Amino acid sequence: MDVAFGVGTFGDVTAGPDGPVPHAQVVRDVVEEAVLADGVGVDAFALGEHHRDDFAVTAPEVVLAAAAARTSRILLASGVTVLSSDDPVRVFERFSTLDAISDGRAEVQLGRGSFTESFPLFGFDLRDYEVLFTEKLDLFARLREGGPVTWSGTVRAPLTDQEVFPRLASAPLRTWVGVGGSPESVVRAARYGLPMMLAIIGGSPARFRPYVDLYRRALTELALPALPVGVHSPGHVGATDESAREEFFAGYRAMRDRIGRERGWSPLGREEFDDEIAHGSLYVGSAETVARKIAGTVRTLGVQRFDLKVSAGTLPHAAIMGSIERYGAVVVPLVRELLAEQPAAR
Repeated sequence: MDVAFGVGTFGDVTAGPDGPVPHAQVVRDVVEEAVLADGVGVDAFALGEHHRDDFAVTAPEVVLAAAAARTSRILLASGVTVLSSDDPVRVFERFSTLDAISDGRAEVQLGRGSFTESFPLFGFDLRDYEVLFTEKLDLFARLREGGPVTWSGTVRAPLTDQEVFPRLASAPLRTWVGVGGSPESVVRAARYGLPMMLAIIGGSPARFRPYVDLYRRALTELALPALPVGVHSPGHVGATDESAREEFFAGYRAMRDRIGRERGWSPLGREEFDDEIAHGSLYVGSAETVARKIAGTVRTLGVQRFDLKVSAGTLPHAAIMGSIERYGAVVVPLVRELLAEQPAAR
């Protein structure tokens, strides 16, 4: 399988000259980022869903629909849609509509969500965290095929020979399962015959190789064809290694420390930040530095998709645009050259 390259964002509230940029402007900026990614040859643009004040995007498919009207070739993806606190039928309807608007460029990445604000917001009990995702994924896997669906479970009303609209021009709907690193989640993605997107946001990417192997082994045992595996990781492409680190650090630290205070993490120090760039899952540096690190990850894990999350807390929109331009124009072609010289593991 060929390797595809995407960029992603959570629509982080960025820094402006007079303080935090208003949510409405952040949303408009995200659309501009998608347009630029399309223009510089990036394969996919992934937009995450959150329901808190440091992120502006709560409805990725709406923002992606705006981007669809101004782009021509790039895949438009969620990254991720929190299926556990949504209704699978409505999720399918929204993405089949996006698929129609974009002429077949819609992609949904489904996850349980590492943030839990959507559960009380929409009236779901966190004690049902596992059953909500398991049952809703089961229903969505049937819906994406595009035909009438019969289904029953405990988390919503049953369906009997139910059609859902708008119909897909070309079924099935492009769907991934986002996985944070539990073996159960890996096997579940394989069981439904869905590509797996690994969220690698800390530590060495190489430690995820057993999950890739488990996924492929599960597909073989289930007599299913080989399917893509992807990686989603944060990073920033600057003019030089030093400028990239300086641009990225303050916003990344602010985001990481805010989340860390909620989860009991210690504050991020510069030494830890630099170590994560050198040995972990931060892809920060010049175009050549980032390209070589991405190529190394693709080779080590044998993946078919790499998405660089280019937003990081208050990192300004202009810096994000510069990163996307360098990623599409320089990083991606260089990674392809490096992989041609030394292919990924099989």
